[in-house]
Amino acid sequence: MKLLLDTHILLWAAGEPEQLSTQAKALIENSENQLYFSAASLWEISIKNKLGRADFKVDLAVLRRNLLDNGFEEIAITSAHTLAIGALPDIHKDPFDRMLIAQTAVEGVTLMTADSVVAEYPVAVVRV
Repeated sequence: MKLLLDTHILLWAAGEPEQLSTQAKALIENSENQLYFSAASLWEISIKNKLGRADFKVDLAVLRRNLLDNGFEEIAITSAHTLAIGALPDIHKDPFDRMLIAQTAVEGVTLMTADSVVAEYPVAVVRV
């Protein structure tokens, strides 16, 4: 399975694995799954870190390097993704989550999230 990790799942996997559910850990550790992260998540982390959010305190360059070194693939933000946002229903207002949902639809991946509102979108989602 191709799994795009939402921002909190990504942060937990990288620095607080005890926050992950048993299902999330199993999916991440399954070598048959291809793991992805989005440039949108790094953007979100950067902004929220600057705003002083304790749950977003991370060295972004180190995080990115570690993700790549551990086999994650990065999904850049493209115009196809931004166009797809316009077609999304207004279920969730967070622009970062909306980008992840659009990327999920365009790239044909499954979004792994703990967010019940994100899981309401008509895209491939696994809620963990």
